Amino acid sequence: MSRPLRIIYAGTPQFAVPPLAALLDSEHQVIAVYSQPDRPAGRGRKLAASPVKQLAVTHGLPVHQPGSLRDESEQARLAALRADLLVVAAYGLLLPQAVLDATRLGCINIHASLLPRWRGAAPIQRALLAGDAETGITIMQMAAGLDTGDMLLKRRIAIGAEESAEQLQERLAALGAEALRAALPGIADGSLAAEPQDDSQACYAAKLDKTEAQIDWTQPARRIARAVRAFNAWPVAESCLDGQRLRIWEASAIAGSGTPGRVVAAARDGIDVATGDGLLRITRLQLPGKKPLGAAEFLNGRDPLGAQLGESPKAPPPGAASPGAGE
Repeated sequence: MSRPLRIIYAGTPQFAVPPLAALLDSEHQVIAVYSQPDRPAGRGRKLAASPVKQLAVTHGLPVHQPGSLRDESEQARLAALRADLLVVAAYGLLLPQAVLDATRLGCINIHASLLPRWRGAAPIQRALLAGDAETGITIMQMAAGLDTGDMLLKRRIAIGAEESAEQLQERLAALGAEALRAALPGIADGSLAAEPQDDSQACYAAKLDKTEAQIDWTQPARRIARAVRAFNAWPVAESCLDGQRLRIWEASAIAGSGTPGRVVAAARDGIDVATGDGLLRITRLQLPGKKPLGAAEFLNGRDPLGAQLGESPKAPPPGAASPGAGE
């Protein structure tokens, strides 16, 4: 049995919490945690610590939050920790070569896809948008390229038919913790063989953009339903209803036809909107200033039957005051 490793852990969002918790429950020693700087959050826009920082503080771990690791003084501080291994999970900052080389065993990443498929910032959402049947976790040796390093271990899971990105992320986070535990003994004693990626099979998981969440009703219902799942919980798929933004949290594709964007049925089990191919049955939705509602509860307040979704809010006539003007 190899001696316990001295580990630096770098991560920021909730996805990175279960692997850190697994390390804290192992024989290895987490000597420092790196996380992105505190960001404004909530209605009050007060600075909030990341989920990883919160866990680290709870366990009394030293936390470093540089805005960048390009600075030589930050690189020297990390190297001075004399760690055996740097473990990264959704950290969100570029790691220069000096950082990758700063520990005895290098740097490994817990990546939420089956590499080389979906290299990049949003592998979970891109897998859902593409209609992938499965995904998983790859423990990889980090290199200078974007998720191009050699693969050390993979774990696969099937994607649920109605699973949202938030739900899938939660399962992958737990799988990431399990995969990390499985990989560490072989990393520590050098017995875990590294497998180069086949670059010809690589595809890019671009960072999500809010503009992608705007629904195009001429698209097939099955594609729109995948987008609804992929954009839950951010940025949330949306359209326009009677001049108001309508956020769509849950929906599924069913058979049917009609003018794309037209509400053709509205019942307690869902609000059916025609698309370019099939119907989108919306089961959870939200209007501005309101909480998300199930279809039945939403219909208690209004009847959207016959409405045309996707039409932009009408511009005010010339000279009219904008909403809130003078307040």
